[in-house]
Amino acid sequence: MSSASASLLFSSASSICIPKRNFFIRTSQILSPLLPRFSRRPIPVRLSSSQPSIITMSSAATAAADSGMDAVQRRLMFEDDPSCCLFKCILVDAEDRVVGHDSKYNCHLMEKIESENLLHRAFSVFLFNSKYELLLQQRSETKVTFPKVWTNTCCSHPLYRDSELIEENFLGVRNAAQRKLFDELGISAEDVPVDQFIPLGRMLYKAPSDGKWGEHELDYLLFIVQDVKVHPNPDEVADVKYVNRDGLKELLRKAEAGEDGIKLSPWFRLVVENFLLKWWDHVEKGTLHEAADMKTIHKLT
Repeated sequence: MSSASASLLFSSASSICIPKRNFFIRTSQILSPLLPRFSRRPIPVRLSSSQPSIITMSSAATAAADSGMDAVQRRLMFEDDPSCCLFKCILVDAEDRVVGHDSKYNCHLMEKIESENLLHRAFSVFLFNSKYELLLQQRSETKVTFPKVWTNTCCSHPLYRDSELIEENFLGVRNAAQRKLFDELGISAEDVPVDQFIPLGRMLYKAPSDGKWGEHELDYLLFIVQDVKVHPNPDEVADVKYVNRDGLKELLRKAEAGEDGIKLSPWFRLVVENFLLKWWDHVEKGTLHEAADMKTIHKLT
């Protein structure tokens, strides 16, 4: 099952068909065994009689298919029903107030980012093991934005749905982080309980990836110290490794020198330059809560 399919949560009462290659998969049959991994209760999908029950690709998605975009990444970009907000990114203003939603495609298209100032909510997970080593991933070469770059453990977006819009104790973002750790790295929800994620800060940044795609995110920085079993999804992740401080410094040196083709994601570099080593001290001392500042939104470039 692809990461896109595994990340969809539907109640067993819903029966939505999603086109995958040349046949339809009935998600209520396939995904119901996975629901306990993601959520204590399923999230209902409400469709009126006037709403289509078959999800179709937009003309933009068709163009992407014609241009040779990887099939899995194409589904992640476009597999959303225009009548349903379930798979949309959360649009926010510069103060992190929710102002709407839009497709992942539009949120990462530089033309839209620049012309409409689209800003979406995101999160970056920094997972440390009991030896206080940081788990890094190299993004898959098929990723639309920043392929093959090294970055922190997991980076993605909460979606515009009830479970990931919860503001209290940042529970919506924590729920999304738990979901994506399973999607990308096969880390079970039992290994990363939502109450173990510690939000340390928020940053706002903009970064073009190439001439077409980029990021404009209000990024929640979540830390967690857990020993986990990792089973990377090759559609999302090319490689993983744990690094200590010296290992991270060596990775930074190679990226600066252009050795071995190593590149870092812009958001990871911003965290490293502004916060990471100071926060690493708190990881080792067990005082991460003392480092948290969720009132400030750091506007970085």
